[in-house]
Amino acid sequence: MGLADNLGYAYRPQNSLQRLAANLVAFGPVSRIASHVLPFCDRWVLRLTSGRQTLTGWAAGLPVLWLTTTGVRSGQRRTSPLLGIPVGDVLVVIGSGFGQAATPGWVHNLEANPSANVRYHDRSVGVLARPASEDESARAWSTASKIYPGYGVYQERASHRQIRVFVFDAA
Repeated sequence: MGLADNLGYAYRPQNSLQRLAANLVAFGPVSRIASHVLPFCDRWVLRLTSGRQTLTGWAAGLPVLWLTTTGVRSGQRRTSPLLGIPVGDVLVVIGSGFGQAATPGWVHNLEANPSANVRYHDRSVGVLARPASEDESARAWSTASKIYPGYGVYQERASHRQIRVFVFDAA
């Protein structure tokens, strides 16, 4: 049994409205705004639904997990909503940051301290993050693009930087 199973984390195919919402968020100007607004909205909806749902999960049909890392400079715990990609028995995250220019802070945090916590709905587990191998990374991108086509757009838009891919192993 893998980490995704332990968390009850699963991707279910989107309906047509959810696919439309997901494709809209991948669009350049919209994704720039979404990169700032969606994390806030996901936190708010998560609190409103007592941890059962996020806006991204409801509107786009994408399962959001919550990654808690330790800040590189501050040493404080930081929590980020991310789309986890179940690849075989492992759970993978991609540091695309909506294809924005900068690498997301949680990537730097994981590189400095790979010990983290992942929460999905009411389940939480400690994890150790490691950089994905070349094969794992290729499989992650392939799977991610099927789950959310925006990843292809993000990869192209952020081609000026290396987008890091991490595999979570149970701690």
